[in-house]
Amino acid sequence: MKTKYLVTSALMAALTAAGSLIKIPTPLAPITLQVFFMLASGMLLGKRYGALSQLLYALMGLLGFPIFSTGGGIGYTLTPTFGFILGFIAASYLVGRISEKGTTFIRLMTACLSGLAVMYLVAIPYMTLILNFYLKKGFRFGHILKIGMLIYLPGDILKCFLCAVLGVKLTRLSSGVFKKNN
Repeated sequence: MKTKYLVTSALMAALTAAGSLIKIPTPLAPITLQVFFMLASGMLLGKRYGALSQLLYALMGLLGFPIFSTGGGIGYTLTPTFGFILGFIAASYLVGRISEKGTTFIRLMTACLSGLAVMYLVAIPYMTLILNFYLKKGFRFGHILKIGMLIYLPGDILKCFLCAVLGVKLTRLSSGVFKKNN
């Protein structure tokens, strides 16, 4: 059983990486599928292995594989968007923890929206630190919220909705393939 979860964690890490390369242009900002796969990892694998999948994704990128939305390598930690990668780990854990208690649409949507909130709670302060203290840009917090969250929020909420819908269907179809108490 453990091997199945380790392999599936690696697969979800790979899907998150592939999701960073898929860019859908929109008038406000391009949409990638990283967030979708991060949410799905927690939902399908549970808290422990969902978070592990995102940790693997982060480690692969930090080792130099160009799998983040704008590259990879240890220097990526000094980019404003690295906080999102860190947020993925905590968010996937929370999505897994909430979805372990049930797989109704409302429960899964709550899990996804909660994970999204945690991701932004990690990412926006990180972005603020890098932009204002490392890069010395002097941006107001409201501007950082706009460029780091508000323009992406409609697409991220749509990803939450799609993930919850697919999560309900997948958990019904899997009939116990994905065990939620890990």
